[in-house]
Amino acid sequence: MQTASHYKILVVDDDPDIVELLQYNLTREGYEVETADNGRKAIEVAKQIKPEVILMDVMMPVMDGIAACRQLRELEEFRQTHIIFLTARSEEFSEVAAFEAGADDYITKPIKPRALLSRLTAFARRDAHQEEQDQVIEAGDLKIDRTSFAVYKGDEKITLPKKEFELLAFLAATPNKVYTREELLSNIWGNDVYVIARTVDVHVRKVREKVGEENIKTIKGVGYKFNTD
Repeated sequence: MQTASHYKILVVDDDPDIVELLQYNLTREGYEVETADNGRKAIEVAKQIKPEVILMDVMMPVMDGIAACRQLRELEEFRQTHIIFLTARSEEFSEVAAFEAGADDYITKPIKPRALLSRLTAFARRDAHQEEQDQVIEAGDLKIDRTSFAVYKGDEKITLPKKEFELLAFLAATPNKVYTREELLSNIWGNDVYVIARTVDVHVRKVREKVGEENIKTIKGVGYKFNTD
């Protein structure tokens, strides 16, 4: 089982001062750190080192972070990589765009190294917890394999990005139990990560597009449940 300090981290930012700050603090904590200064370079380096975590700016030359994240999520080997945006942009539409592209977290600058390290530890803790859970969930017409992060609907294999998979697996583990958006945010993203409630709606919509509208039911004014009725 990996601990946070064993993660390889790719830092992507076109500001050398920010790169130096993050590299110094992460290396001091025992992380293995590589860097890139634009989205296109980030994809190249990620393919070489296979990082567990990518810390990425949004606004960069050559290719921005949103486009890079979207391309990484299309590649099988990066479906489960933690991608965290570090950005000066705090508008809600930018945050929603980041999560739609497949981000796991969204942190606004200025960056506080201790807070970032705490979030990395939280990611590792949730990864470890998932390893201890039942590895296969069968619910309705779906089979959810936590080991391969794959979903099977009949003979069809469906691969979901990490947060979409975690959301589906969490709901399916307790069929017909209704969860509020706040409960889903706490259990999937954790209390150390600040994301807006709309993030849940975005992820539910994307999961429905892939596994079927009938599997996740909206309970108006409350939240969501995995439906087996």
